[in-house]
Amino acid sequence: MKDRMPRVFISAAHKSSGKTTLTLGLAAAMHARGHVVQPFKKGPDYIDPLWLGMAAQRPCYNLDFHMMQRAEIEQQFARAAAGARISLIEGNKGLYDGLDLDGSNSNAALAKLLGAPVVLVIDARGMTRGVAPLILGYQAFDRDIRIAGVILNNLGGSRHESKLRAVIEHYTDVEVIGAVQHDPAMQITERHLGLVPANEQDAALARIQQVGARVAAQVELDRLLAIGDSAPVRVAAAPAPAFPVADRLRVAIAHDPAFGFYYSEDLDALRAANVELVELDTLHADALPEVDGLIIGGGFPEMFMAELEANASLRTSIRRAIEGGLPTYAECGGLMYLSNSLSWQGRTREMVGVVPGDTVMHDRPVGRGYARLQPTGDDRWQESAPIPAHEFHYSSLENLPADSIYAYTVARGHGIDGAHDGYQRYNLLAGYVHRRGAGEQGWITPFLNQVRAHKARVAA
Repeated sequence: MKDRMPRVFISAAHKSSGKTTLTLGLAAAMHARGHVVQPFKKGPDYIDPLWLGMAAQRPCYNLDFHMMQRAEIEQQFARAAAGARISLIEGNKGLYDGLDLDGSNSNAALAKLLGAPVVLVIDARGMTRGVAPLILGYQAFDRDIRIAGVILNNLGGSRHESKLRAVIEHYTDVEVIGAVQHDPAMQITERHLGLVPANEQDAALARIQQVGARVAAQVELDRLLAIGDSAPVRVAAAPAPAFPVADRLRVAIAHDPAFGFYYSEDLDALRAANVELVELDTLHADALPEVDGLIIGGGFPEMFMAELEANASLRTSIRRAIEGGLPTYAECGGLMYLSNSLSWQGRTREMVGVVPGDTVMHDRPVGRGYARLQPTGDDRWQESAPIPAHEFHYSSLENLPADSIYAYTVARGHGIDGAHDGYQRYNLLAGYVHRRGAGEQGWITPFLNQVRAHKARVAA
């Protein structure tokens, strides 16, 4: 069975062209019209998908060549895109940018894999006639990429717009479907990379809707839909990978202003595995609820270190539960929270204390970019094969005991100490790198194996 799956790949000539803001505005504008918009984000980033999901009022899904096989990308896209009026796939960096010389992990490669026509966002500040060779060069570089339209961004006024339109019409065959004037009101401040506290959701949504209204007034949405409709049909959605039928599990998941970095696909996979996700507010909950396991994802605990320290009852409850054998998986911010202390800007706050090290924030990133892990053989999850991952942390974990047991050596990246990641203690696995949970190399299956084994031991 085939499906139209209307789709557009939103890319740019270079980073910081404003494509994220424009994609947010397009999603919000389409949603305001009553269309079902399915957003996607190329790459492993957590923050843009939070905003894109809010704009579309629908979970945003990541598509990444490093973390996923090509077939997995196609299947994930097909499952999420099915039934949507249009899918908007936002690229990262420029259209042809990527790690490899051959461009196999570039935005262009993803657009080709998904058969998505490209709308190129061009930061037009200071440009006039030079916009033509830029467009012509991007068309000529890879003839398999269909640049179906451009959106001119950061224009300096109606006269500037008229000049650019005339140049593009004279020298190229690419349609201008939008011209967005430079407008400070279009800027969305990410506020320390973008976590939006729950009590500010309404304000954030109002801000996105404001951007959506401005984009709707300056971009031809009907033309964008037509470009999406011109994409070739695709094979209909494949079913999600099946998990073994098992008893229902209750797993607490930290989800609040301090912690919230989770892939939509992973949440889907956990629920498909018969897991009830119990949201845990680390800032306000008095104690850990009765659960079979605990997940603490990434976030910005340093922004809320005073509140986290003040909630001593929950910290004590979590520490005792982990010491009692509760299977726990923590990434980056979760690792920081579970350490003895957190120091930032001359202040030190007490944390959970189950990881016997101290977290120290720095002014520059300690670990940044794609990573690859190799199981040590001492890993209690008994994983195999190199594990793709990524990291982005400004902190380091200091004063860990010399005899600490790690699940992984770091083949690429930094991890905890430049050589190891995945600190293990009790039934806890905590590391700096972020991993994909779903898929054959994901953390969900081995984690749930631990959860079920622990639950059986407790029941025996």
